[in-house]
Amino acid sequence: MTAGASGLSIGAVLTRLQEEFPDLTLSKVRFLDAQGLVSPERTPSGYRRYTERDVQRLRFVLQCQRDKYWPLKVIAQALDAFDRGLRPAGEQDVPQPPSRASDAALTAVGDEGRDEEGNGRQVRLTRAELQRATGLDLRALVDLESFGLIKADDDTLYSGPDLQVAHTAATLLSYGIEARHLRPFRLAAEREVSLIRGLTGTSHDADVEELLRQCLELHLALVRADLARE
Repeated sequence: MTAGASGLSIGAVLTRLQEEFPDLTLSKVRFLDAQGLVSPERTPSGYRRYTERDVQRLRFVLQCQRDKYWPLKVIAQALDAFDRGLRPAGEQDVPQPPSRASDAALTAVGDEGRDEEGNGRQVRLTRAELQRATGLDLRALVDLESFGLIKADDDTLYSGPDLQVAHTAATLLSYGIEARHLRPFRLAAEREVSLIRGLTGTSHDADVEELLRQCLELHLALVRADLARE
């Protein structure tokens, strides 16, 4: 049977994977399903139907067990990280937050949290992952959040833009700036957001990304001009 709108049966999945994992059995597939590592859909009569994504997840689980001897708890954590947009970095096995995007003249806006082809993807990070990615200690991270620079969602996860803010803030903090001194950036951003929303609300032709770039270019030009006058 091939994959289609109704997916693969458990027997078809077993056939697909047994060449690579000869010891795989139907009971093992059902066990991994029961552990929540895959979540195949069920037909009205209760039969499992697996998508290609389910097959890839099963392959990942089996490879981690065979080649890395990871316990199921660690594998489940890795799968959760994959689901939140993290990917392996270099030779590291554990999924990692995306690296900091270079932004030479503030014209490449929103690159953080994109994949290698530049396609946008939603990245959601735990506090520990955000700390690990930026090098910020817990106190600094709490301070950034208290001054409104970053904000966790209802699942206490942080977004790709939060990661970019934290990266930039970490650099500024390394110069001796305190988190409270970054509060004006939050207020300025809120004013710019109101301006952009107002413009896009009155013009269907308004390009939000282009307006954002122009706002950042203006800000950069004004700061440079003032510094040049000193």
